[in-house]
Amino acid sequence: MIKRICAPAGIALCLVLSIMGGNATAKGYENEKTVSDIQEIVENMTIDEKVGQMLMPDFRNWQKQGETKATGFIEMNSEVASIIKKYHLGGVILFAENVVDTEQTVRLTDGLQMASPDLPLFITIDQEGGIVTRLQTGTNLPGNMALGAARQESYAYQSGEIIGKELSSLGINVNFGPSVDVNNNPGNPVIGVRSFSSDPDLVSKLGIQMIKGLQNQNMIATTKHFPGHGDTAVDSHYGLPLVSHDKERLRSIELLPFQRAIDAGVDMMMTAHVQFPAFDDTTYISKKDGQEIMVPATLSQKVITGLLREDMGFDGVVVTDALNMKAIADNFGQEEAVVLALKSGVDIALMPAQVNSLQMEKNIASVFNAVKASVVSGEIPLNQVNQSVTRILELKVKRGILNPEDTPIDKKIETALQVVGNEDHLKNERKMAEDAITLLKNEHKTLPFKPKKNDKVLILAPFDDQVESMSRSISELADKKKIKKVQITGMSFSGKSLTDQVARLIDESDFVITGSYIVKNDPAVNDGVIDDSIQDSSKWATAFPRAVMNHAKKKDKEFVLMSLRNPYDVANFEEAKAILAVYGFKGYSNGRYRQPNIPAGISTIFGESRPKGTLPVDIPSVTKPSESLYKYGYGLDIKSGRPIKK
Repeated sequence: MIKRICAPAGIALCLVLSIMGGNATAKGYENEKTVSDIQEIVENMTIDEKVGQMLMPDFRNWQKQGETKATGFIEMNSEVASIIKKYHLGGVILFAENVVDTEQTVRLTDGLQMASPDLPLFITIDQEGGIVTRLQTGTNLPGNMALGAARQESYAYQSGEIIGKELSSLGINVNFGPSVDVNNNPGNPVIGVRSFSSDPDLVSKLGIQMIKGLQNQNMIATTKHFPGHGDTAVDSHYGLPLVSHDKERLRSIELLPFQRAIDAGVDMMMTAHVQFPAFDDTTYISKKDGQEIMVPATLSQKVITGLLREDMGFDGVVVTDALNMKAIADNFGQEEAVVLALKSGVDIALMPAQVNSLQMEKNIASVFNAVKASVVSGEIPLNQVNQSVTRILELKVKRGILNPEDTPIDKKIETALQVVGNEDHLKNERKMAEDAITLLKNEHKTLPFKPKKNDKVLILAPFDDQVESMSRSISELADKKKIKKVQITGMSFSGKSLTDQVARLIDESDFVITGSYIVKNDPAVNDGVIDDSIQDSSKWATAFPRAVMNHAKKKDKEFVLMSLRNPYDVANFEEAKAILAVYGFKGYSNGRYRQPNIPAGISTIFGESRPKGTLPVDIPSVTKPSESLYKYGYGLDIKSGRPIKK
């Protein structure tokens, strides 16, 4: 099929590319003439056009002229279009505020592309599956650590395939996922269940399958956060983490999944705002406090060009993590951070400046001009810029972005409505979630619960949406006659302590289900000692569910502890007779389940599904910190009570 691509307005060249097959696949872009044609386009582009391809802002919120405040940018307008055109932007990133329903999202992406007809945009999103999802009508999926617990490579492929199909139907062409960080630090505040496992081999296997699932749908996959954000104790959204391991350790663990993803042909790589002194100990004076800091990977030429490109052989597109994160924003100036990132060998600067109105256009203009000046002066070599723009355009050809099908908008909407969040996808995500549930303890065969008619079930979870998810799931089981009709009482306990009222609810109940959500142990746990006398409501995350567990045990109630997020928190509840991990905390809100994990956990508790998950991480003991309470690969069969063997 022959398609005509006209170069941007500043270029006299208009060429014909021959794309093999019905859409632009990797086979099409490998054609030598196509590659040489892209090089010719790049040679004829102005510096402005090249700089624009390397910038990817967000328009999460927008305040139109005459409006009093910025609101979610959900409908294309001439103001945003003018910025895309003026700065020749190569792409934009979307957030949940931009993708509120299916038809609206299709119209928005269509409008964004109409603003850049000559060189269509990368339209990107973080749709990892699990706790990091943006689509408000899409299939959320159980998430990476749940997939690690299920140990099924086919589930990782299906997850990528589902995400790829849904995003593609919406007009989104880049997914910032999967995360292939190796989560070997239980105290990691930002990765946790976003990681498949603490085992780099399992992370690699599942990561590659998710990449294949995405890219087989012509969706650009992005591995992140290079060189690895798994062994950090600081969230780079709020500070600058440091990974102090030596090169040998980093190559054998943190870097392994990235190397295997590169070998498998991943399209894109996202950098981490993390210091890695083993590869670059160059120092910089922080603009935040004047202290000497090491340059993070995102801004390091030794890491991006030396390690990633030269040593590991990655020749795809490299994009930064968001440059507005505090690890970068607090320590480096806005313009200087973008220039340093591009100097390091990065191809695309993500979220280089905040712009949510024409009045704030000066921010993107300042960054644009700083980058342009650096190119003109030679600080950023023009040859390096040409290489970056070539990689960007080659990828746009490879995935059919420069040669879009001329599909009417109504047809696009019709297709998307059939694809996004459809019944098959929801059925598949539920099966994955159920098979991931990991039963860690089941003394005296506490599970499954077998309530009699009108028995009382008490649900206690940190947040209202989690209580609602559990309650609805139980009611649905009763409606389907899978269990007897029961009386359900629910309460959220975030910011609360155990009161006489809660104690009475436990006393009056036959069954108690408590969800735990401990991202980091609070002062109720100190030096291996859990102090149950602490009932300060500010220590609710540990203190409240432990108090419930202890009271339920005292009253001989049937009690189960459901770990809702990072499974490490189960170590706070050794005395519980029944414990399971579901690896996903999002509940029910705005008329839909935000994740399938909690309903899958309820299904297990009441015997409707059989848990098959085994731990994808070690669970260290809280009371004996040097020991493992539950080891990697541990999980019980609910019928036999014996460990599952995989």
